[in-house]
Amino acid sequence: MLQKRIDDQPSISRENIREAEGIFLRHLRGVGLKQTEQRSTILRTFLETREHLSTDELHRLVKKKDPRIGFTTVYRTLKLLADCGLASEVAFHDGIARYEHQYNRRSHHHMVCTECGASVEFFSPEVGEVEQEIGRKHHYLTTRHTFQIYGVCEECRKKRNGRRIV
Repeated sequence: MLQKRIDDQPSISRENIREAEGIFLRHLRGVGLKQTEQRSTILRTFLETREHLSTDELHRLVKKKDPRIGFTTVYRTLKLLADCGLASEVAFHDGIARYEHQYNRRSHHHMVCTECGASVEFFSPEVGEVEQEIGRKHHYLTTRHTFQIYGVCEECRKKRNGRRIV
């Protein structure tokens, strides 16, 4: 089971949700789409969670609020949220795309256990500095990056060592 995110705040405020809805609305208008109640429900549900969610997981949460919302609507809305910077896709060891919200969050990174799938979020200003340095070197104005470290967590290493002894 994937661990929950580490956030600076325990929950997102109503004011922040309204601000995120404004960002989403501007993006939708920019790409010629309308804001719908279904898209609003998906956005609010997504922003209220603190987990890395697959499309299936978000769909299950959204259906509790509005059973008429289909999987395809959730899938397409997640893509729109990623396009406007409110969400980002993260890939862990299982090949399932997961999303986390990016609205008003510090840049962070992930360490992922390749055996059990546990993840740890960590903050590293040095990684951001490397991004900027590489951007300058190659004449890019960088806007974002992803950085994930894969390995074996302490718990899985203990289990491994236990099996060898027996």
